[in-house]
Amino acid sequence: MYSISHLRRAIRNPRLILREINRIYHTRFRQAEYNTKGVNFFEEDWDNLLILDACRYDAFESAIRDRNLPGHLESRISRSSSTPEFLKSNVHGFDLTDTVYITGTTMVYREQVLKEEIDVNFHSVDNVWGDSIEYGEWGVLPATMASRTREAVEEYPNKRVVAHFIQPHIPFIGEMGEKYESELGTSPWKAKVRGDLNISDEILWQAYMENLDAVLDEVTDLLNHLPGKTVITADHGQLIGDRGFPIPMKDYGHPTALYYDELVKVPWHVSQKGDRKRITKGAEATEDTEQTGRELNQKAKKHLEHLGYH
Repeated sequence: MYSISHLRRAIRNPRLILREINRIYHTRFRQAEYNTKGVNFFEEDWDNLLILDACRYDAFESAIRDRNLPGHLESRISRSSSTPEFLKSNVHGFDLTDTVYITGTTMVYREQVLKEEIDVNFHSVDNVWGDSIEYGEWGVLPATMASRTREAVEEYPNKRVVAHFIQPHIPFIGEMGEKYESELGTSPWKAKVRGDLNISDEILWQAYMENLDAVLDEVTDLLNHLPGKTVITADHGQLIGDRGFPIPMKDYGHPTALYYDELVKVPWHVSQKGDRKRITKGAEATEDTEQTGRELNQKAKKHLEHLGYH
């Protein structure tokens, strides 16, 4: 259903109406809760899963061309075109007490704790954003995520490890992002859709690829420290001036429930170091104390505001 606020936004920006028509097409008139052509990544075979937020397949393929990245590249079709949709369609209702989740994004906390829209039992969750906002108001740098992932692998040798990096998702942390920081603001994709951002797609692409290079620098080194079978993937892709379907409007960002190739075809890079892990289930994550919970709630809400979520 559409709220009054939805209708007001659509009136102010008719492009949103065209996007919604495309969304209705992709969800079969809102009957599909996620991309039914996609696979559940948590049912795939891996010991470590490195999620690069908003990483397109074609961008990843280009970025690793001159890198010494061990393993081989495949692709998968994601069930989602946004992180909340990814979580709901991949982990909701599952016993994942064999899995440790390290995350630089607030979305797991938002969907599980603040909104209570996913019910999942992880063995442990490391909310890295809770103590490591290092770039702007809400950016966790790839090096910090890589360090915390190494620590988790040592602490939990018999658990699957998921590391959810923010990059190549905004904020842009490279040279181009810093050069245009004041113009880009905190929500450049929404600004482009509104027509409020006068920065070319070429510049946005360069800033995006700089983010991808930055996270791949850390991930390439991290592979040397991860035992077993490691997969590098993404929760969803990214639109940077790509045209939608069936209405061929230019679009930006990663809106929920739009299943274009640029949004759902993601990398699935597989490598293996040594023997496979012996994975065990059990002992779901303990709840935070009331005081810690309140502090995390406040940090999460502030973080989400800067992401443009309310």
